[in-house]
Amino acid sequence: MNLLLKNGNIDVLIDNGLIGAVGSGLESENARIIDCTGLTVIPGIFDMHVHLRDPGQTHKEDIFSGCEAAATGGVTAVMCMPNTTPALDNLDLLNNFLTRCADENVKTRVYPCAAITKGLKSLEITDFAELKKAGAVAVSDDGMPVSDTRIMSEALKLAAENKLAIISHCEYNGVDSRLSENLITARELCLAERFNVPVHIAHVSTKEAVEYIEIAKSRGIKVTCEATPHHFTLDNSVLEKEDADYKMNPPLREKDDIAAVIKGLQNGVIDCIASDHAPHTPDEKAAFTNAPNGVLGLETILAVTLTRLFHTGLLPLERVIELLCVNPRQILGISGGVLQAGSIADIAAIDLNEEWVVELDKLCSKSKNTCFKGMKLKGKNKLTIVNGRIVYNGI
Repeated sequence: MNLLLKNGNIDVLIDNGLIGAVGSGLESENARIIDCTGLTVIPGIFDMHVHLRDPGQTHKEDIFSGCEAAATGGVTAVMCMPNTTPALDNLDLLNNFLTRCADENVKTRVYPCAAITKGLKSLEITDFAELKKAGAVAVSDDGMPVSDTRIMSEALKLAAENKLAIISHCEYNGVDSRLSENLITARELCLAERFNVPVHIAHVSTKEAVEYIEIAKSRGIKVTCEATPHHFTLDNSVLEKEDADYKMNPPLREKDDIAAVIKGLQNGVIDCIASDHAPHTPDEKAAFTNAPNGVLGLETILAVTLTRLFHTGLLPLERVIELLCVNPRQILGISGGVLQAGSIADIAAIDLNEEWVVELDKLCSKSKNTCFKGMKLKGKNKLTIVNGRIVYNGI
């Protein structure tokens, strides 16, 4: 069925999964009309850092629940990380995963990020060419950096040859967190410069890392990076509660780190916003000391960004759309992120001013470990369309 989104900031006609026309006063005799009065129509969000926990940890999340959460939040596509059980490090696992993602009940597009090294052990590089051919759009050993610099050097060159984005989690567990993030960020920048190849830095959280990346960009180094809503919204004072729903990796930082991240989002040093959606069950998060790191993010990525950055005047809406919708796709070489005739009809319609409270029992994710629980947010997704199909309707 064709759709016509009417009476929003713009009208959008959707024809067979593509955008047929964009403008004002559009009419169609054979389209279902969706009244978007009071709503702002934007390209669907692309969250390029998501843990679907599938395969192997589906008690926390799975493809279906994760993508439903995404659709609710206005996210039309996700890139999922490979630190599953087992890791997505070979052709058979990747093909099986993509087959399940093709199920008609999966509500958003899923793009896999495969492992850099077999078993995420930093010992042997996976077959990038084979994984790329199967459908991987990036490689990462997310959760930890590749520990062997020689291996990482080869991986960077191979990723560039195969036109795969390579993503580094610049932090070792068990090592001083700030120091390890800064050291590995600096290493990746040096390697990217030495071999003249791209690198993407995940969830930048320290003021030093932001500064290093800014200097690197000024030198022409091919680096992109992302920041998360929790790292530009919450500081480490909340850890005094000893509530494991505020425990993530990298951890919440100091107020001056938050200021540096926000400045990086303003001046273009930081290229995109990603949620690092990392579900864990209530039992796993029960005890602060032993709880795993990670928080939810798919259902709040838009609202927290609007609340913290747009409604405070820190970012214009155009920049928010770049960070959430446009730049992630460009970094990964994926089409979309624009509202123009001929583009894929992956769209969200949002109420910029609706206020709502994050309530755990209303979340679609299997897990409930959000650090934004009880927070009043301003801005809410009301309609999500993927490939011309309505996958969430809250109008």
